[in-house]
Amino acid sequence: MAYRGLTWWGFLLRWLAALVLVFATFNPFGLSYFHWVTAFGGTSGSGDVPLKILVGLILLAGFAVYFRATWISLGVLGIVLIVAVLGVFVWLLADYRVVDVEAPSAIALLVELILSVVMAVGMSWSHVQRRLSGQVDVDDDDQ
Repeated sequence: MAYRGLTWWGFLLRWLAALVLVFATFNPFGLSYFHWVTAFGGTSGSGDVPLKILVGLILLAGFAVYFRATWISLGVLGIVLIVAVLGVFVWLLADYRVVDVEAPSAIALLVELILSVVMAVGMSWSHVQRRLSGQVDVDDDDQ
């Protein structure tokens, strides 16, 4: 199987999948798994329990795939560096008053965006490292 490498389109797809996963789990708009599970009354009665558990397990599996890949490809130092760079970028945006950090929903959105970027970089980093260094990860030995 030929190595195709990472494209901008491939990274964008990984990031969009991470965004969907993160925002489906929780978002400040009230349309998320968290809000669905914690809703009282209305149409979210006890009959939805098996469906809620199934959706929760699917979301958990998605996070497991992303977190495992991120942990393996970036490690603690890489994750800390990416979070630090993105955190300082948010600080810069707040300093220039581009982002209102006093609004809880803005903070939630920023945290979710940072989490999704870290997950997407983690899923893509092995491709970047392979292209930059020519080294193959142990998981890539069949290519």
